[in-house]
Order: sequence, then structure tokens, then C-alpha cells
Amino acid sequence: MKAFEKKVVLITGGNSGIGKATAKAFYEKGAKVIIFGRDLTKLQNVVNEFPGMTAIAGDVAKLAELDKLYQAVGENNGKIDVLVVNAGIAGNKKVEEVDELHFDSIMNVNLKGAYFTVQKAVPYLNPNASIILISSMASHGGWKGLSVYSAAKAALAVLAKSFSADLIDKGIRVNSISPGFTDTPIFTDKSVIPKASALVPLKRFATPEEMADAAVFLASNNYVVGVDLLIDGGVSMFRPEFR
Repeated sequence: MKAFEKKVVLITGGNSGIGKATAKAFYEKGAKVIIFGRDLTKLQNVVNEFPGMTAIAGDVAKLAELDKLYQAVGENNGKIDVLVVNAGIAGNKKVEEVDELHFDSIMNVNLKGAYFTVQKAVPYLNPNASIILISSMASHGGWKGLSVYSAAKAALAVLAKSFSADLIDKGIRVNSISPGFTDTPIFTDKSVIPKASALVPLKRFATPEEMADAAVFLASNNYVVGVDLLIDGGVSMFRPEFR
């Protein structure tokens, strides 16, 4: 029997990058995987690649769409065993360049969306469920041009602890992962990859699969609670400037 046979796993932002790799990892371990995201075409492409997955389109920043998500999951799949809160967007602006639109767009998805993804999930979670928030190594230090993004991601690492305190009596564990440079579509300008890789002691980007392995570990180990798992190839040993 596979490790996650008959377990229900919901992943937001599951259509690409770390989300897709995590969906694949749980799928291969026998889980019933549901992916949620804004781009229905990309979601459907993932489902076509992994028959048996379920795709639901919606925006984590719109609370009514989260309500519809959980209603659909509850009606068709029952209780959730693993929730991976991965949906997020990036943005690079120095503090004097940030306007309200930039601030709100990042906070609405990366913080508000993540918060209510968890809050609205609680009635649909099995006892002893695992919640995994995808933060970022940007939350562990000052990075030029990433003040808003870093603040939102740092909040997720703290929420993993606060949510754990609130939910541990239900047996629900909450942890976070802070990925370092990872080869995902968030790096639209591929010319920055060699420059960024030079900042990593391992001299390469992580693969999405390496982050997915960490998510599977956190979902599997029943004694890990309120931890932020930093996976950055050693970058945090330094404080490089990157833009």
C-alpha cells in the first residue's frame, strides 16, 4: 500500500512549479490530489498528465471562490488530509517605487489568500491533518527590491506557528517551507539564473521536486509542528544583494 493511499491532498497554485511538483509527488504516493489555481487551461494540462487528479479553478484572494472550493471538495472528496498553501505571486520594487496597487496585489494573494485558505479549510480537515505553507528564503533576510514580498512570506512562517497553537488540539499540524532559488516559472527572465546561482554555495538552483520532497516529509512526520524548513542551498549563510 502506498504511503498516502486514499488520502485527500489539496494544493493551491498547483498548476506549475513547486505546486505541480508537489501534486505529482503525492499523486505517485497514492493520494487523491486536488489542484486549485486561476488558470483553468494550465490546471487541465496537469490533470491530463496525471489522470485521476482533480482541477478546480479560482482565486485564493477571493473569499467566495475559496468557499466554493471547499464546498466542492467536501461534496466530492470528503475530508482533507493534507493542505499545501502554495499559491503566490512575486514582485520586485524598491521601497520608493512601491505603490498601493503593488502592495495590495502581493498581500492579497500571498498573505490574505493564504490566511483564508487555511481558515476556511478547518471544517473540512481530518483530525491529524497536515497544513504546509510555502514561504520563501526572502523571509529570512533583507533583499533589495523585495520588501513587500518578503514581508508577506515572513508572515506565513509566523502563521505556521500561530495556526499550530490554534489547531493542535484538533491534532492538526501546521508547518512552512522557505524555498531558496528554485527553477520555476516565477523566474521569467532566465538570464538572471546564472547570476543568482553564483550566490548559492551549491552553485545551482533547487528543483521543484526537491521542495516537493520536503512537503511530503512534513506531511508524513507526525511530530513536526510549527517549523519553518529553510531549503536554500546554503544562501542563508550569507546576505547577498540580488536584483
